[in-house]
Amino acid sequence: MAIIEDETVSLHPPLPTEPAPRELTEEEAAARAAKEKSEQEALPYRWTQTISDLDLTLPLPQGTRARDLAVTLKKRDFRVGLKGQPPLVEGKFWADVKEEDSTWSVEDQNTFTLHVEKVSSAQWWPCVIEGAPKIDTTKIVPENSKLSDLDGETRAMVEKMMYDNRQREMGKPTSDELKKQEMFEKFKQQHPEMDFSNAKMT
Repeated sequence: MAIIEDETVSLHPPLPTEPAPRELTEEEAAARAAKEKSEQEALPYRWTQTISDLDLTLPLPQGTRARDLAVTLKKRDFRVGLKGQPPLVEGKFWADVKEEDSTWSVEDQNTFTLHVEKVSSAQWWPCVIEGAPKIDTTKIVPENSKLSDLDGETRAMVEKMMYDNRQREMGKPTSDELKKQEMFEKFKQQHPEMDFSNAKMT
């Protein structure tokens, strides 16, 4: 058996492989979507996101002003509530935010609004707060207008991530895995004298 290593290709003895994920039936997919919708509606807040930022709204008692709230908004920590009362929402953000570019306000004296900029501008969040019910980020399809707003490098990263998510869903290799397979095939063609029957790409 040949063991060959360079910067991009690594061949090792065969390892157990996980079976490709089974594709959900329509009924299973519908049940999962209904469960996700129910869990999100049960949250005390509503939220939306783009690949680079996130917005959250939280109902407040009518007549609430900004000075009535106790708010903590840091890189990873978030807390909001009425002064002297238990917090309405508290916990750690799912990922880091740009504290200096994130803001909050009270709209119409009855709604708390939060806008945060993500530190990673190429990552979908499955939830706002760690431990909260998650959404299936592989189902997110950004608007073309949103993608066109991104710089070339970030847009390429997002499109690659979306492609890889679709490939995983279908049990197919990701773009990186396809690239490694292609390089391996070329290597085999260049070295026909070597035995690769038991080699495995990693």
